[in-house]
Amino acid sequence: MLLVMESLFLGTISLVALYYHYTQGEQDWKAFAITTAITFVCGAILTAYGHTDIGRTEKQLSRGGAFIVVGLTWVVFSLFGMLPFILYEGLDVDISSAYFETMSGFSTMGATIIPDIEAMPHGILMWRSMMQWMGGLGIVVFSFAMLPVKDMKNSTMFIAEMSGLTIHRLQPKIGATSRRLLLIYLILTICCTLMYWVGPMGLFDAVCFSFSTIATGGFGTHTASIGYFHSTYIEYVCATFMLISSLNFGIYYYLSIRRGRECLKNEEVKAFLLTVMGLVAVFCLLFRFSMHDVGVRAPETGEEIFRTSLFHVATIISSSGFQAECYDYVGWGIPFWMPTIMMMILGGCTVSTAGGMKMMRVLIYLKYAMREFRTFLHPHAVIGIKFNGRVIHDRHIHRVISYLVLYVFILIFSCVAMTLITDFDLTTIFGAVVSSFGNTGPALGSLGPADNFVAVPAAGKWLLSFLMVVGRLEIFTVLILFMPKAWRL
Repeated sequence: MLLVMESLFLGTISLVALYYHYTQGEQDWKAFAITTAITFVCGAILTAYGHTDIGRTEKQLSRGGAFIVVGLTWVVFSLFGMLPFILYEGLDVDISSAYFETMSGFSTMGATIIPDIEAMPHGILMWRSMMQWMGGLGIVVFSFAMLPVKDMKNSTMFIAEMSGLTIHRLQPKIGATSRRLLLIYLILTICCTLMYWVGPMGLFDAVCFSFSTIATGGFGTHTASIGYFHSTYIEYVCATFMLISSLNFGIYYYLSIRRGRECLKNEEVKAFLLTVMGLVAVFCLLFRFSMHDVGVRAPETGEEIFRTSLFHVATIISSSGFQAECYDYVGWGIPFWMPTIMMMILGGCTVSTAGGMKMMRVLIYLKYAMREFRTFLHPHAVIGIKFNGRVIHDRHIHRVISYLVLYVFILIFSCVAMTLITDFDLTTIFGAVVSSFGNTGPALGSLGPADNFVAVPAAGKWLLSFLMVVGRLEIFTVLILFMPKAWRL
């Protein structure tokens, strides 16, 4: 059923491509029509097999099996999703580049191997944004909200895809929770589209950019991204919705049922907003006192400095990767690199579309460190760690520590692997790995915001694609695929 759902989205893009074929003579509709047919037939066959006596099983899907299903779903979706890039004759890409572009879409990383975005037909452009919109909320969450298949609605699958330590259901049933999240997602997307459309954007650009903005993805319809429009209004709108999409979606649910006090209790949201304000102030100071004859576009007036600082913080900490008129932080100088890398690692809130490590984990790390200091002074005291007024169970704390250990290990291993399979310098490699892991998009060095990922060799693209899905599903869901015991269960 999941592939059938993907074929519905592909079919929608086929209609868009067909419209522009008749109005502007574009030729990508054939690629989407073929892909839609292939995806639908494969999905129908697998669905029919699942309803036969051979395919049906009486056992409930185990926890390990649920994680495997979610991990494989993202891989399979990307395999079918890359077909339009391969079948469209106007785009000369190999399989590694097509898969990289597709995984960059679904994982909402936003890095691209297409050097000239404007040369692409409307169907390709909308499919890139549509992939990010699907991946932002989550493929499995979409399926739970849209498909009437009760057997699929396994809470473990929901938790495996949604970010966060635990998911407090907004409603008793997973299906109801998914539909509520999808409704919030749709409302934010519509509001963002209208706000873009009121400005200098046309309707097509507004729809595509709103898909990518709410998904904190970064794909757009122009090579210059948001900077193409040369609009102060568009930059403020984009920065606002990137930050809105980086907040925990649970607060929007509580606001919708008039329980605003629950939002005020959310430590993660308050810490995230304070961090954003602090970082904006830091970049304003850097622009004021650390800019010395750089060879790239830099803000000059006070308003430009504030707007550029706000947009830069929003696009990086939300893992969007959009570009404003002033965007080349690599060219701004080394003082801008470290806070930028820190934001790539940090990311947004849990249960949001943002990437990165997530603010909740960072707060728990800090609380855990403070508890250890206190136990040095009071070795016999029993000190619990509270979050949002609730004591966190030790198993959740251990999971957070495990995540950090795995994060560092994968980061080091990937950097070493990239040095062996590419000719990039260490700065570029480190930036690419951190950016892919955090689903950010732009990196450092020769893969910075002024460049694309065309120069990355095939092996490097496969590795970075792997890091994208590992970062999007937050490590554990993907690594379970490599555990034989999980497959036996």
